Amino acid sequence: MKNTTYDKTDFLKQGFIAGEYEKCTFINCTFANADLSEIIFWECRFEACDLSLAKLSKTSFRDAIFADCKMLGLRFEDCNKFGLSISFDNCILSHSSFYQLKLKNTIFKNCRLNEADFSQCDLTNAIFENCDLAGATFDNTNLEKADLRTAQNYSINPELNKIRKARFSLAGVEGLLHRYDIEIES
Repeated sequence: MKNTTYDKTDFLKQGFIAGEYEKCTFINCTFANADLSEIIFWECRFEACDLSLAKLSKTSFRDAIFADCKMLGLRFEDCNKFGLSISFDNCILSHSSFYQLKLKNTIFKNCRLNEADFSQCDLTNAIFENCDLAGATFDNTNLEKADLRTAQNYSINPELNKIRKARFSLAGVEGLLHRYDIEIES
């Protein structure tokens, strides 16, 4: 499929046709619990869609944009890693996993990433603009040059993660010192 717009389609009821989707737009579509395995999304845009718990085994997202989407419990590490390029704006990505992915320059804007797993992920130059990272896991994660100045509720252990030249706000520095059980006063 190429240059096609899908509006208010429930792919759980209708089923999703496997194949390659190029420059397609999905608006208010339901993919929740759908099997999107081995499907290629090339320069596609997802707006106000529900992709919660969709199966992503060898799914390809190349220059995919997600805006205002509900994406609970997705296992992005199951995606095809070749050419993986995604960005998120105002999405709910809680309980999703990005384990061991290379997500250099990825933009997370106004997203809820509660309990998300970024273990062993390469987030070099990533941007977390106004994101809620409560309970998110950063373990052996590369956050070099990442921008977390407006992110909230994160807890990142500088001894277990690469944070060289990462950017944090003064208010957010507590998220780097949390493990030391110290009190910081303004």
